[in-house]
Amino acid sequence: MSLHQQLKQRRKTLGLQQADLHRRAGMNQQQYQRIEAGGNPRLDTLMLLAQGLDAELLLVPKEKLAAVQTILADESPSLPASPPALADDPWAGLLGQHAR
Repeated sequence: MSLHQQLKQRRKTLGLQQADLHRRAGMNQQQYQRIEAGGNPRLDTLMLLAQGLDAELLLVPKEKLAAVQTILADESPSLPASPPALADDPWAGLLGQHAR
């Protein structure tokens, strides 16, 4: 998927119109329309778009690309929804029992 398609998909996933995103990214609407239509944005413009899309720019080594794509395609969260229980704490019991 091209960068332009990714920008459009992320914008739609967030429920944003082009007019919403150009305001969030701090650029004019025509500039954003050109980018989404296949324009060649500068790096600083991409950084503004990433902020507006609540995303990060990331360079992925080619040898890690398949793993990253697999993780991104996985809809289930990989992190626990809540902090681990005390029983899961690897530091538990190292300092001894509390005095009662």
